[in-house]
Amino acid sequence: MPCPAARAPRRRPAGRGGESLAVGEEGSSDEDPPNSFVTEDSQQCAVLTDSVCAHLFPRAKQILLSSDSEAVVPHPREPQNLDDSSPAGQFSLVYWPHQCEVIRDRIEHIDWIPTTPEPLYTPTGLEMTPPYQTPDKGTVIYLGEEAKKNSHFMYSRVRGLCPLKQILHQKGDNTLIFEARFESGNLQKVVKVNEFEYQLTLRTDLYTSRHTQWYYFQVSNTQAGMSYRFTIVNFTKRNSLYKRGLRPLLYSEANAKKHKVGWQRTGNEIKYYKNNAGQGGRQYFSLTWTFQFPHDQDTCYFAHCYPYTYSNLQEYLVAISKDPVKSKFCKIHILCHSLAGNIVYVLTITNPPKSGKGTERKAVILTARVHPGETNSSWIMKGFLDYILGDSGKAQLLRDNFVFKVVPMLNPDGVIVGNHRCSLTGQDLNRKYRSNMKKCYPSIWYTRNMIKRVMGERDVFLYCDIHGHNRKQNVFMYGCERKQQAKAPYVHPHVFPLMLSKSCPDKFSFPDCRFRVRKSKEGTGRVVMWKMGINNSYTLEASICGSKLGCRQSTHFDMKDLESIGQHFCDVLLNYCVHNKLEHKKVVKQQARVNSKVLNSDVLDWDSSSQTSDSPDSCDLVAHQLKLGTKKKNKTSGEHFHSNAKDRSHESKNTQSIETQHKMFQVLDPVKKGTCLPIDCQTWFISSVDHGPYPVVSCLTVPCR
Repeated sequence: MPCPAARAPRRRPAGRGGESLAVGEEGSSDEDPPNSFVTEDSQQCAVLTDSVCAHLFPRAKQILLSSDSEAVVPHPREPQNLDDSSPAGQFSLVYWPHQCEVIRDRIEHIDWIPTTPEPLYTPTGLEMTPPYQTPDKGTVIYLGEEAKKNSHFMYSRVRGLCPLKQILHQKGDNTLIFEARFESGNLQKVVKVNEFEYQLTLRTDLYTSRHTQWYYFQVSNTQAGMSYRFTIVNFTKRNSLYKRGLRPLLYSEANAKKHKVGWQRTGNEIKYYKNNAGQGGRQYFSLTWTFQFPHDQDTCYFAHCYPYTYSNLQEYLVAISKDPVKSKFCKIHILCHSLAGNIVYVLTITNPPKSGKGTERKAVILTARVHPGETNSSWIMKGFLDYILGDSGKAQLLRDNFVFKVVPMLNPDGVIVGNHRCSLTGQDLNRKYRSNMKKCYPSIWYTRNMIKRVMGERDVFLYCDIHGHNRKQNVFMYGCERKQQAKAPYVHPHVFPLMLSKSCPDKFSFPDCRFRVRKSKEGTGRVVMWKMGINNSYTLEASICGSKLGCRQSTHFDMKDLESIGQHFCDVLLNYCVHNKLEHKKVVKQQARVNSKVLNSDVLDWDSSSQTSDSPDSCDLVAHQLKLGTKKKNKTSGEHFHSNAKDRSHESKNTQSIETQHKMFQVLDPVKKGTCLPIDCQTWFISSVDHGPYPVVSCLTVPCR
C-alpha cells in the first residue's frame, strides 16, 4: 500500500457562514515551516494531476513508499500556506479526497436524551437469517464509490466532487431512496430484494479491502406502519455486540421537527450471523433487523453509533473561541494538517498562572478519535471539555493545578470520509506511534512530538487515549504495568481506573481493565507514551452498546451517558491529586485496614455515590499506604485472588467470573450506610504484588462520597 507523502495545496476559503475560529500559535510551533522540507529532486516523485481540476489546483507531488517502511525518508517540498502564519485562522471547510462525491445538503441532527434508558434487544429464537442475494436476483437502487483497494490518496478538494450521477431508483413508486454521500456517511450499495426488503453493502475503509463496521446513511420516500427489513451483508467480525442486544439507531427528521425527538434505538428480529457471501477464503457476516418508519414521506437516518462529525467539532471550537470567558483559559492551536489538508486541533486548557507558579503544574494529555468509527469517544471527549471549561469551583481547581493538552480528533480525514478504523493511508494510526514517517501519519507524529516537548517543560501526570469498543460491554481501561511495578501509588496503574469504577459503578468496570502490555500493542499511543516515561498511560474504552452493571444492566448508553464518563474522569482526577491536601497527615494516621477474612467474603458493599468529596493529595498519601498494605498478613488473600485470576484469562469463558468480580471489587463500607468514617475516608484495594487482571493485596485509603 503506497503512502502519500504530499497532500494537496491548501487554500483557505472563507468559513461556512462567515464564522471564524481563533487559532493561536504556541511558543514553538508544532508544524515545521515550509522551507524545512527536503527538496523535491532528492527522491523520485510521481506527478499526479487531473485534467478536470487542473485549473483549480496546482500539481501535487507524491513519493510512493511501502506501508511497512518506518525509516526517515526525504519528502517533497510542501506548498506554503500563507494563512497559517496568521494567529486568527478561518473556520476551515472540509477537505475530501478528490474522487469522493459529496452532496451539497448539510446534514444536521438535534441532541436528545430518552427519558429512560433504552433496553437492549432480547432474542426470541425466532429471528430469520436472510441469505445473501446476488445482484441479478434483485434491483440495485444505490451504488456509491468503491474503496479501490489498489489505489491511493492523491489530492483533496474543498467539499468534495459534486455528484455527477444520481442514485438509481424508479420514480413514482414506493422504493426507498438511499443516500450516504455526506460527511461521515458510509454505504456502498443497496439491492432491493422485494417491496419492503433491502440488502445493504457497506463501503470498506478507503484504499483498503477491509474494515466494515461503521454505517451511517439516509433513507427517504418512507411509508409509515409497514414492516421493512434491512440486511447488511459484509461485516467481517465473527463476534459482535449485535449478538448481545445492541440495536441500530434511527433518526427521523419529522420527529425532530414535530416532537423534538432525536436518535432512538430501533429494530426487532435482530440477528447477527454468518452468511453465504464468503469468497476467496474470507467469511462474511450479516446483520438483519425489521422496523417501521414513524411517518410517511419522511427523511430518516440509520447509524451504528451517535454520529459526531468533523464539522461538529469545528462548530464546538468556534463556540469556545467566541466565548469571552472560556477563550481566556482555552487556547486553540493548529497541531498539524492531515493528508487531505484538514486541521488537526490541539487545545491548551489552564488558568492564567500566578507569578512564578505556572511551571509547577503537571500536564494531563487527552486524545480521541484515532479510529473514526468510534464516535462515542467524541461524546466522552465533549463531556470532558464541557466540565473542564465550566465555571464550577471544581473545574477552576483543576485548571489551577493542571495544564491540559487535548487533541479531540486525531483522524479527521477518516471521520470525514466515513472510515471505521483507518486514515487515508489505509493504515490504523493507533499502530503508528513508533513511526518516524511524519508525512504519512502527521497527526500521530506531531502528537508524539508535542508530548515530548511538554515532558521537557513539566511533569506529565496522565495520558489517556479515548476509544470505543465493538465487542465488549461497559466502560473500562487498558493500562501498562511492569513485572516489578513501582510502589509509589501515583505511578501505580490500577489506582486511577479503580477510583473511576467507584465514581460511576453502573458504567465503569474495573474487572474488565487490563494492564499487561502485549507485543501487538507496542505501537499504540498508550504503550509508546508509557515507554517515554508517562507512568499513568491509559486507553479508555467505552462500549458501543451499553452496560451490564447495576441499575444500568442490559441498557444502551445514550449521549448523556457518554458525556458523563468524561465528567467522572474529571471528578476522579480532582480527587486523585488535588482535593484537601491539608488533611494529608490526618488521613495517613487514621487509614483503614482490611483483614483477609473480610477480603474473602462473598459480597462487599461498595459506596456507589458519584459526588466528589474532600481528599488528601494521593501523590504523597498513597505511597505511605501502599507500604503499609504490603505486609505478609495479606498474603493468603493475594494468593486466593491470584489463583482465581488465572481461571479468568480468556474473555469468552469468564462471564460468570466477571460478574462475581464486580461484587468483589467494591469499596468496603465500614459503618452503616449513609455515614462516613471520622476522617472522611474509606478503603480501596490496589494490587501491588501480581500484575494479572484481578489480584488484590495492598490497601489504599481514598475519600468516601
